[in-house]
Formats: sequence, structure tokens, C-alpha cells
Amino acid sequence: MKKILLLALVMLVSFSMLFAQGSKEAASSDGKTVITWWAFPTFADNGATEKALIEAFEAANPDVKVNLETIDFTSGPQKLTAAIEGGAAPDVLFDAPGRIIEYGANGRLVNLDSLFTKDYLADIGGLANACTDGNHYYMYPLSSAPFWMSINKEMWEKAGAWQYVNTEGDRLWTTENWAKAMEALGKAGYIGCNVYCGGQGGDQGTRALVNNLYSSTIYKDGKWTANTDGNKKALELLVGLYKNGAIDFGRGIAAADELQLYQQEMIASTLCWGTSNAKNYKSDSYTQFSVPFPSEDGVPELEYLANGFCVFDNKDQAKADAAIRFIKFVCDDPTWGPYAVKASAAFPARASFGNLYGNDAEYALLASWTKYYGPYYNTRPKFAQMRTQWWNMLQYVSTGDKTVAKAVADFDTEANK
Repeated sequence: MKKILLLALVMLVSFSMLFAQGSKEAASSDGKTVITWWAFPTFADNGATEKALIEAFEAANPDVKVNLETIDFTSGPQKLTAAIEGGAAPDVLFDAPGRIIEYGANGRLVNLDSLFTKDYLADIGGLANACTDGNHYYMYPLSSAPFWMSINKEMWEKAGAWQYVNTEGDRLWTTENWAKAMEALGKAGYIGCNVYCGGQGGDQGTRALVNNLYSSTIYKDGKWTANTDGNKKALELLVGLYKNGAIDFGRGIAAADELQLYQQEMIASTLCWGTSNAKNYKSDSYTQFSVPFPSEDGVPELEYLANGFCVFDNKDQAKADAAIRFIKFVCDDPTWGPYAVKASAAFPARASFGNLYGNDAEYALLASWTKYYGPYYNTRPKFAQMRTQWWNMLQYVSTGDKTVAKAVADFDTEANK
């Protein structure tokens, strides 16, 4: 069925390209190089940011025309796959490293090694690790930000769970206090959190929870691993809380659904809060209070988002050169670079851009959490394969179809095949 769907998408993209051929040729007849930019809705303003960036770039580069196509997070990945397989890939994509580095490793992208000069590497620091497959640089970064949790303050207060929250400093807290809070919420008739596992969307949230609860990891010595003492202990804790009615396992939902449940006050916290989601799922009905993930020793290792651009190798040097000029303009221009970073609601890849958010207390808190960034593993081999095994594993332990010991052992085997 998946192959039939993919074939249909490939045919649809191919027919669309043939239909658009005449208009593209007409657009090129005035001597301009025409490039296409596909963008996920990261800026969350119905394309206003993208259009402003294009207008500014075209004004400064009158020999280039940029066509924009916005794709969504649900069907976008499949549409990209269909376009690539059908020979109709965009020239520019704005996305996260996971997909970008995979495309690069598979020979689909222009390598950007020449852009990563010594001075540039010094400016972006450790974020460079998210831009490479270990051989070449494929993503030109715009911004980054941590992923964290958000809790419904009023709900936690009513349940007597607020006493377990650290509201001072970096708001670090322990697994013991988080578990006590979940139990209090469950006794008060609330669902403390939903460990969604119906797909890969936003799965970094559930991994961050499991890995942090007992200071474990998902990638070690070049292998994916859930079979550690810490991960097994964390999963046993989650299963116990689930059986007691304190939390839920969302076997039919992914992060977007969990975020809606949180926004609608159906659950007491979300595991998938980030700068974009804080904008997209904002509620004025209650206080959304930000906290890092809990850990046994109170010091988390946070997952983080990196946003950036890649250039597809469409065997057209003029288009590739124009695409590189475009991504450098968006990321590096002294006016439009900071504009794009702020629109992404994250922190600049370039340290030289400085503090873009002034005295904003929430962003000052988030900035303080960047020192807790954990290792960036999204670009490691078989990442996509691991993600499928991850949510399958969570389903198995939640239904009891597999013991925790069996589920993590099977995960290690299947994720590394």
C-alpha cells in the first residue's frame, strides 16, 4: 500500500512538473535564474516571513527569482520523497538536520563545505555537528533552540502537584519529584502526561523523557540502544504510572495530537514544547509554565532543534549557485538574518548576532538551558530506522505485549539492522 501511495505521489509530482514547464520557461525567458524553495511552516505566520525574505533577496539579487511552496509536517515528508524520486526536487529546502543529512548522505544534495570557513565555524560553535554527516556539510544553519516541557500551572495547583515544581533559577527538578507530581495529578482525576507513540512526529519528546529519567542515552558507541539499566528503569516507571491511571500512552496519536490535548486542557503537561509550539499552541485559558525534563540527578540533557537550509543537486549549476546565494542571504544578512531567526522563535546559529530578544524573561530562561544540550544524534546512521522502532517499542511496553526487557532488546536488534 505504501509503495502504491508513493507511486501515485511520484506521478502527481511529475504531472505537476510537466504542467508547470511552460510557465517556468516563460519565467526564465527574461534572463533570471528561477529557483524553488520548499518550506515547512516553521515560521507559523502563513507564509508572511518567507514572502518578506524572498522580496528582500530578489531586490538585492534582481537576476534571481524565488518561487515558494509551503508543505505541512503531515504530508510534507512523503511529498518530498515523491518529488526526489520523481526527479522534481526543489532547489532549496528549509528543514531540520535529520532529513537533510540523510538526503546528503544519499547523494541528493550539493555539499556546502566551502561555506564552513574557519571563522564561520568559530561563530556557530558546536551547532556545526548538526550540519554534517561526518564527511561533508549539507545544512546551513539559521537557528536552534531546546525542546522542553510545559505544564498547566492551575491544574497542577488544584491537584497539589505544584509543590514538586522548582520555580527558581533554571527550574531543574528530579525524577522523584516528577513522579510524585504525576501521582498527585492522577489521584485528582487528571492525566499527568501522554506518552504518545502512534508515529514518529515529535518523538524527541518521549525519548527525552525516557533518557533523562534515569540519566541514560539512546546512542552509544556507534549503536542505537534502549537496552540500558536507566532506560529499562524509566520504562518500568512509566508503565507503573500508566497502570495507576496517572499518565496515558497515546498509541493512536503523535505529538501534534498531544499538543492539542494540552492546549485543550485534556492533559496536565506536554512533552513536546518548543519555541514554535509555544506560539502555535498558546492558550489564554491557563498558565503554560516551562520546565526542563526531570532527571535522577536534577541535571538534564536536553534535545534541541536546529533549523537550516540545504540545496538539492538538480544538475543545474546556475540554480545551485543562486540557491546558495539565497540561503546565505537569509542566514547571514545583517538585517534579514536576525529577522529570520526571530521569526523562527529560536536562537541564532551565529553567536555574532548576539541577544535578539532583549529583556524577555522566557527567552532568558531558554537561553540558560542551552548549556544542558545533550549530544546531537539525529544525523547518525539509521536514525530514521531507529525512530520507527522507538514508537513501536513504546506501544509494546504499554500494551504488555512485550516485557520491558524483551522490548528494549528487540529495539536494539531492529534499530541497528
